[in-house]
Amino acid sequence: MIYLGADHRGFELKEKAKQWLAESGYQFEDCGAFEYNKDDDYSDFAKVVAEKVVSESSNRGILICGSGIGVCVAANKARGVRAGTAVSSEQVKTSVNDEDLNILCLSANYLPNADIAAKEIIKTFLETKFSGEERHIRRINKIKELEK
Repeated sequence: MIYLGADHRGFELKEKAKQWLAESGYQFEDCGAFEYNKDDDYSDFAKVVAEKVVSESSNRGILICGSGIGVCVAANKARGVRAGTAVSSEQVKTSVNDEDLNILCLSANYLPNADIAAKEIIKTFLETKFSGEERHIRRINKIKELEK
């Protein structure tokens, strides 16, 4: 399952992402914001998405805020989350392959050509699989040790 979340700054891009996911046949759940509210807080949506993503290993999340950084910082506070920002398909492909990225964080304000780039980055995020190579597993296990 794919879980989506965005604050007011990412709301419009999240709505477009929902449309792309539906057109591509992906199962997803919108975790909010459900309407534009200039006073909402990205951390609230990041918390919900992070908790849902870690509830099952096959889950993935997509979070969007103005910078992409706020939702990333908040999501990474949950044990088992490996959230990261991406500005290109190649970057997200490497992040999933090497770090087993499970939450993609996007910037609605700073991603060049956000509509076009976000669609391609999301597609790559969802199609890429973790390599499972020993060196990557070893590094992820060291990150897990930091979470204790």
